[in-house]
Amino acid sequence: MTASSSSPVELLAKSRLPGREPVTLEAHLLDTERAALALFAPPSRWGRSFPRFFKLGEADSGCFLLNLRLAALFHDLGKANADFLAAVTSRHPVPQTLRHEHLSALILHLPEVSRWLATHPGIDLDIVAAATLSHHFKASDSGDEFRWCQHRGTPRLSLHLDHPQVRAVLRRIAEVAELQGDLPSLPRDPWGAGGPWALAYDRGLCAARTFQRALGRDPRRRALLLAVKAGLIAADAASSGLIREGHPLLAWIEDITSMPSLTAEDIERAVLAPRAEQIQRGTGRAFSLKEFQRCAAEQGPRTLLLAACGTGKTLAAWKWAQAQARERAIGRVIFLYPTRGTATEGFRDYVGWAPEEEAALVSGTSRYELEAMRSNPAESTQGKQYTDEASDRLYALGLWSKRYFSATADQFLSFLEHGYKSTCLLPVLADSALIIDEVHSFDRRMFDTLVGFLKTFDVPVLCMTATLSPSRRQSLEAQGLGVYPTARERPLLEQLRQEEEHPRYRLEAVDGEEQAFAIACEAFASGQRVLWVVNQVARCQSLAERLQVALKKEVLCYHSRFRLEDRRKAHQGTVDAFKQLSASVLAVTTQVCEMSLDLDADVLITEWAPVSALVQRMGRANRHRARGDAFKARLVSYAPRSPAPYTREELGAAEKMLRELGKGDVNQRQLADALEKYAPVERTLGGNARFLEAGYFSMPGSFRDGEEFTHPCVLDTDVLRLRELLAARKSYEGLIVPVPRRSLLSESERPEGLPAYLGVARGTAYTSFLGFRTEEGRT
Repeated sequence: MTASSSSPVELLAKSRLPGREPVTLEAHLLDTERAALALFAPPSRWGRSFPRFFKLGEADSGCFLLNLRLAALFHDLGKANADFLAAVTSRHPVPQTLRHEHLSALILHLPEVSRWLATHPGIDLDIVAAATLSHHFKASDSGDEFRWCQHRGTPRLSLHLDHPQVRAVLRRIAEVAELQGDLPSLPRDPWGAGGPWALAYDRGLCAARTFQRALGRDPRRRALLLAVKAGLIAADAASSGLIREGHPLLAWIEDITSMPSLTAEDIERAVLAPRAEQIQRGTGRAFSLKEFQRCAAEQGPRTLLLAACGTGKTLAAWKWAQAQARERAIGRVIFLYPTRGTATEGFRDYVGWAPEEEAALVSGTSRYELEAMRSNPAESTQGKQYTDEASDRLYALGLWSKRYFSATADQFLSFLEHGYKSTCLLPVLADSALIIDEVHSFDRRMFDTLVGFLKTFDVPVLCMTATLSPSRRQSLEAQGLGVYPTARERPLLEQLRQEEEHPRYRLEAVDGEEQAFAIACEAFASGQRVLWVVNQVARCQSLAERLQVALKKEVLCYHSRFRLEDRRKAHQGTVDAFKQLSASVLAVTTQVCEMSLDLDADVLITEWAPVSALVQRMGRANRHRARGDAFKARLVSYAPRSPAPYTREELGAAEKMLRELGKGDVNQRQLADALEKYAPVERTLGGNARFLEAGYFSMPGSFRDGEEFTHPCVLDTDVLRLRELLAARKSYEGLIVPVPRRSLLSESERPEGLPAYLGVARGTAYTSFLGFRTEEGRT
């Protein structure tokens, strides 16, 4: 068949790039199908690990690959339309009457196409259509902007479905699925109201609703759907990114998928041995693992590690990962943290020891952090170059070759809320042993998502924290995580028992902030290291300012509302200040200090907070017993002026816990037992997440609670620097500061030409000492 007289000479899938051959629609669809096969076909390790991750059996492998390859061939077929062709051949934006993937899915519901595909019993048309429709996570069954087949402008769109390229793709579909008979004749009618397209839409909508109901009764079909959806996005990213950057598609994928499995010896050589040598140099004593760290390696593929702050959980987790490498073919070790700061610390302390071509720091600001590390390297990162322009241009694909990751939880788990980059990293996640730190700190949405992850996917996972509420612990146990150490094992681990039961602290209560202020000044004057934790940024700034005036000495102020370049300095300055014993330190911080930071205070002053947060804060005191076994850190607590951001019930539970603990000596074990008694009981979490529940339709959601409170901003005094960095195509993340939305400049005050996602805030409200201050914070 030849194209009609009005048909274009060629159909394009992408805009033309200077010096590159044009990417035709046919070439892109065939490349995506080839990429899918190369990535996920056995016998490669990814060919085994990816289906297993979704709990598909070996018998499902053929069905998975067949439907994935068909989704790859159909996913962009809707680009054969006049608007899209105009958009990729014009220098100017061309509005799209209809999203191309909406049209691609509609084609699958044309009667002649669905009848044709139905001749193969292994083809699941609903799965192919759902993966096709949702591969940009912009398809819904309601609303205005992304409702399936919601048009913009005139409801009429010229199509090129009789083009030879489209016929060639249909022939490839017939070949892949071994379909018999003639190829279907696709309509030459423009898309619009009525005719074959209205019928296809009605059929598709009915099928989507029936499919959604059926998924709840058929876990195997749901697993197949999730695997095909994720596989399509990974294959599409590979075929688009690698071709765009001029990489040979199949050879590049072959290099990735043929990487040998990690061995226990690899992990020892890359991370554990150099880290042990560093500890030995630091302590001046021969390094040896603690018994509980050795025994952690003997736990199963699903473990919940509970041990006090400062007892060496991270090393125990790496030993567990090493043991997993002996039991199962894995290609990566992924360490997830709740915050960017803790992920960076994890990179410096552990992952950074691995060869630079194998190690990755992955967070929203990791490029900036890695560039900064070059000018001030840690022992582990000395002389290493982590930023690579060629890999950066590949975005998530540039991480596929890495072996050891330190990352924020969002980077790998937000696929559960339809995060695109995280979905592209799913083949890596499926090929890993996964460690998730500080699970107590996950907000309700994150923890619900974690439960859904554990319930749905098959991958070795170790979760760890110092303390966990009974309800959360039960939620993790219900997903097969075995607690280590158990109550029976703990007395047998003598060294751990001694550390947890050593009286590290002495509790005392004061009436309020003024009494605590006097204690802080007195302790600082006597040469002690004082850490003061408050619940709100404004109070943190106010206290730091008052203390600096009163003491006439430098006071550290650390919270979340700094420009990244200043926050990095505040973070490092705070960590470094508590590593020494010879000089006074006084740092005022918010909750940013609670998790994973290796702070070792002599005096810990804290406002009441939820019991889990309170126990974590206390874990930052006398952490290493550096002043000797007889020394006890002072833990001073008081009620804040207002409960926000917490509830009165949460602070009431903290008050009861502190009252029961009373005054005097206390140890980590007592704190953990008190937490179990007073932590609020949460309702049973169902493991809800958009990715797990979606059928045909998918829209992105939020991985964390309360992500909307602040907005990434640039200060108006930094706009000139921002423009210079943009012009030089350099990283500008260092200028970004999170600012409460109520403090953003209005649109009329906003300078023109800035990235659309960035807000602008007044530079007069900012200092590098205190960060950004709101009106309330200045009064």
